[in-house]
Amino acid sequence: MVDAGAAGALWRAVRALPMFRRLLALRMVSQFADGLFQAGLAGGLLFNPERGVTPWAIAGSFAVLFLPYSLLGPFAGALLDRWDRRWVLVWANAGRLLLVVVVAVLFVVGAPDIPLLCGALLANGFARFVASGLSAALPDVVPRAEVVTMNAVATAAGSVAAFLGANFMLLVRIMFGANDLGSAVVVGLVAVPVLTALVLATRFPPGALGPADTRRAIHGSVFYAVSTGWLHGVRTVAARPTVTATLAALAAHRMVFGINTLLVLVLVRHGATPGSTGLGPTALFGGATAAGMFLGTVCTPLVVNRWGRYVTATGALGAAAVVQIAGAGLVLPVLVGCGFLLGVAGQVIKLCADSAIQLDVDDALRGQVFAVQDSLFWVAFIAAITLAAAVIPADGYSPALAVAGSVIYLAGLAVHAIAVRAPRRPE
Repeated sequence: MVDAGAAGALWRAVRALPMFRRLLALRMVSQFADGLFQAGLAGGLLFNPERGVTPWAIAGSFAVLFLPYSLLGPFAGALLDRWDRRWVLVWANAGRLLLVVVVAVLFVVGAPDIPLLCGALLANGFARFVASGLSAALPDVVPRAEVVTMNAVATAAGSVAAFLGANFMLLVRIMFGANDLGSAVVVGLVAVPVLTALVLATRFPPGALGPADTRRAIHGSVFYAVSTGWLHGVRTVAARPTVTATLAALAAHRMVFGINTLLVLVLVRHGATPGSTGLGPTALFGGATAAGMFLGTVCTPLVVNRWGRYVTATGALGAAAVVQIAGAGLVLPVLVGCGFLLGVAGQVIKLCADSAIQLDVDDALRGQVFAVQDSLFWVAFIAAITLAAAVIPADGYSPALAVAGSVIYLAGLAVHAIAVRAPRRPE
């Protein structure tokens, strides 16, 4: 049980940081929009009785939605360290608003999957740009000693908002139907929180969210900064063993999450009754994972303060490897429980990676490194789900894939242990 005194102290700490509260509000409405948009898109494409889905179609949808920006993100991330992050958030939300409306219109006219996915790809790109900007800006509004705790608060609040957005989709879907028209209504409603996020972004004073112009800032033309964004981001990661180690751990978790996502989607669709799309069991699994992520967010500051980031991430990887083996029987109730526990472990790993970047990377380079993290986050997921689609049987029953996930966790544990002990390289 959470200690009432500790909760009160945390609340007082948050109240004492007005700029952080503004950033928190912006993050919550932005992630509510993300949850609603992603759930609406999944409902419209993967659980729509008017559209058929195969394992390769699932993998292809994820690849189209997330891979292009994952390759371009670190180049764009240079802009987060070049321009006032306040204006970046304003214009990124403006672009996101326009594209959400376009995707809704495409659903209304019954457009095929490819135009829908392309529109959603661009909208997701702006959303992820906003997310990287919010993470990079947090240390600019929070004292260094409170970064880990306030990052956990922001992540917890954002996760709850995203979960509420995703579940709000279910209500709208019930009211307006599971077809293209119902999906258009869901996606159209995303415009409301995105517009709110845009307005909230304008309330920050100029320069309040960074970046700082330190000696490590990348000078020269905008073209130079953007074209070398990948190079500077990767070089900065390689120069800091703590960042390299936690990103390796995060990549391992995302690969396993990709495998598990495909297993669950194919299993529930194969086992769905006639006329059903399997959305109910998928929502149950997603809800369990989200609940685990929330618990992981609450626990991480306490565990990190006691044992440190390295031991915390190591323990999370080891525990995840054991949990993954426990779910190899692919029994749905067991998978739901494993999803909860893996949600805890994965969120612990993610927060350790965030903290490493926020504490160990200079503000003038932080946006690029968060863009690299975002790219690794999704490239690992897409690579795993694509490879799994090549070998998964039609009914989704593949215990070997679940066991492979445990092996990946152990490999990530080994890389994490080796990387964190590497000497710090010159920048």
